[in-house]
Amino acid sequence: MPVPAPLTPEDVRLAVRSVVVHAAEEWPNGPLCRNDGASYPCRLHRWGRRVLETHGLNERQIDALIRHGNPFVHVPFPFTYTTPRSGPVPARSTPTAGHPVRGQAARPATPPTRPTGSAMRSAAPGLRPGLPGRPVAPPATAPRWPRAS
Repeated sequence: MPVPAPLTPEDVRLAVRSVVVHAAEEWPNGPLCRNDGASYPCRLHRWGRRVLETHGLNERQIDALIRHGNPFVHVPFPFTYTTPRSGPVPARSTPTAGHPVRGQAARPATPPTRPTGSAMRSAAPGLRPGLPGRPVAPPATAPRWPRAS
């Protein structure tokens, strides 16, 4: 089967399904296609690999898709292979919280403040002091149901 010249998202979805569904299964006489029992790699598995390689995935990524085992996993379209850049990293113009702009000295982080002393005791019962509204189960002093005897 020929690889379509302009790949569409549907071609990529079908290719993912074909490599996952037509994966290898070990038999005493060698690996066979899990779906149709043909010798591995079958025609559809080879087509799916060619489409995914044309789309930009490498062998390790295709093998990871097969190990994942989900024929409906989403591969972004267009696929952009994200690796660390080899060139200089541009500096950000606005710093984010706790991260200085390249070339600036880092400010020491201030620890978060927590209530202490009477402020902790005045917290509402059943709520953790200092944390937003997450209830705490009361201590278990007696079982909530009678024990079977």
